Amino acid sequence: MSDGSDFTRRLAAASRQEQFLTVMSREEALAIFRAAVPHVALPAESVPLAASLGRVLACDLASPIDVPPFDRALVDGFALRAADTEGAGPASPCRLALNREILACGVAPALAVGPGTATPVATGGVIPRGADAVVMVEQTEFDEGRLAIEVLQPVRPGQFIGYAGADMALGETVLRKGLRITAREIGMLAACGLALVPVVRRPRVAVLSTGDELTEPGAPLAPGAIYDSNGAIVAAAVTENGGEAVALGIVRDDETALEAALHGAMTGHDLVVLSGGTSKGAGDVSHRILHRLGAPGILVHGVALKPGKPLCLAVAQDTPVVVLPGFPTSAMFTFHEFVLPLVRALGGLPPREEEAVSAVVPQRVPSELGRTEFVMASLARGPAGPVALPLAKGSGSVTAFSQADGFFAIPAARSGLEAGEAVSVMRLGQGVRAPDLTLVGSHCVGLDRLVGLLAERGFSARTVWVGSAGGLAALRRGECDLAAMHLLDPETGRYNAPLLAPNMRLAPGWRRLQGVVFRPGDGRFEGRSAPEGVAAALADAGAVMVNRNAGSGTRLLVDGLLGGARPAGFWNQPRSHNAVAAAVAQGRADWGVAIASVAAPYGLGFLPLTEEHYDFAYTAGTEARPALAAFLALLGAPETAAALGELGFTPAGDAA
Repeated sequence: MSDGSDFTRRLAAASRQEQFLTVMSREEALAIFRAAVPHVALPAESVPLAASLGRVLACDLASPIDVPPFDRALVDGFALRAADTEGAGPASPCRLALNREILACGVAPALAVGPGTATPVATGGVIPRGADAVVMVEQTEFDEGRLAIEVLQPVRPGQFIGYAGADMALGETVLRKGLRITAREIGMLAACGLALVPVVRRPRVAVLSTGDELTEPGAPLAPGAIYDSNGAIVAAAVTENGGEAVALGIVRDDETALEAALHGAMTGHDLVVLSGGTSKGAGDVSHRILHRLGAPGILVHGVALKPGKPLCLAVAQDTPVVVLPGFPTSAMFTFHEFVLPLVRALGGLPPREEEAVSAVVPQRVPSELGRTEFVMASLARGPAGPVALPLAKGSGSVTAFSQADGFFAIPAARSGLEAGEAVSVMRLGQGVRAPDLTLVGSHCVGLDRLVGLLAERGFSARTVWVGSAGGLAALRRGECDLAAMHLLDPETGRYNAPLLAPNMRLAPGWRRLQGVVFRPGDGRFEGRSAPEGVAAALADAGAVMVNRNAGSGTRLLVDGLLGGARPAGFWNQPRSHNAVAAAVAQGRADWGVAIASVAAPYGLGFLPLTEEHYDFAYTAGTEARPALAAFLALLGAPETAAALGELGFTPAGDAA
């Protein structure tokens, strides 16, 4: 029978117990902890595509190919020349002879589509040389005897064609550093052909619980004992926030055992979280052990929180150690305040964000009566609050789902939504928010690089490619912060500035060399100037061009070169420089106009034409907004000039 000596010894130990070192404010404790423990992402590692789900992208990723890699049919039908169907109608159908090949998916065309002919093509099939549109099979009648079709209505140029690179262009940044990979990003990576993905290494977090009263869930519960809930909650919260929790179980209130457990936990782990053993009592041994484990040791022991005062923060052997209070409420409160931000930062994740779902549509959104339509949308900041920008990419697009912040529904009984109408945006994921900056207009790989530099400064940006004129119109409607443009004013011969509204301001960007691209060895262009090469092509009835979409800056240059001519391929009008280069490289066209930086990746020859100005417009009075101010400052930064120089562009300041 005990004579009470054990109780006396424990009581004496408790009376000698060290007091809290210093009870400090939450803000002071956080500052000390952050100063001692860098809250930065861990190094990158490459993982297989299937294993990248839920991981955080370690760097910006550019598409190594065009997606789609060729111009493709969006419906089952016939590839043809739109001009051949002019005036067609039920009473006066247009008859076209069928070429003797069928372009199923994966079949490369062998025959060109000449005047008065058409080629059967399946959805996803390659558009053959000479064709600039596809007519749906339902809008034709088959004449088996003459091996021909009758087209029952006019077909517009570009109809039902998905252009090469329209989804993702070669060299275009498609995913940004810090993005948490979901199923939609897996689809994009797969479409790019990427088998390995660079991701941030997950922080390994050792989780221990201490206390003689603790029992593992599932074991019999002895009198006076409780089940260990803190260990399970902490481990789950670590996993939920991008970490790899390593559960090391329960350690008794024994100084030797706990010291050995902590030594083991600090080996091979990025963070150690211990639950219990921080309060001022006989069982408080953790802080004495931490004093002995290495400098700097204990940073904080006691924070002015309720609950959570006994929190202990330390660093030993270059490993942060957090000792949470034992009570579950105190433990989880302090975990979310001090540990969760570190776990997310080490794993490359941003801080947790609040969700918002209310927005308005900036312009009319048409819809088909009788069918509920779900519209993918990205969020932007409008004059009166969040704006839902509908994404124009169709069902064949891999990026539409990834670029969307959410979607809204148009009821079956409605033929559309009117401008300014409120919608409820359903989020596609937690933590998605409107970007800090929205840019709309003409795409450029230089802008991709600039957006990456902006992200390094803590600002997110949304980029939407609709062409220069479309960007200017979006800025005029208040749908974006910046319009990216390269529009030549024919009256003044100047770029961009003469086209701005009185309330807009111009931020000079950089200079890009535009020219004629062609396949090396083509005698019509080799060794000639751009105008001479185009003249030779126009004189050759067999030469096929690839144009650009109306409203683009490049289209203005093309129209000037053609001087009113409408050669073969004129109505093939893709929306990007990459699509032009792909059409020429694949032999579907012989020449087109694009920027110099796309010629080399596609192995094309280049005849310089003019140096265009790629600039940015913004609304006067908005330049003080933090994200816009940071972007404008970047335009003149040395690192921006270096990045642009690597891409073959000349910063506006250097060109002046």
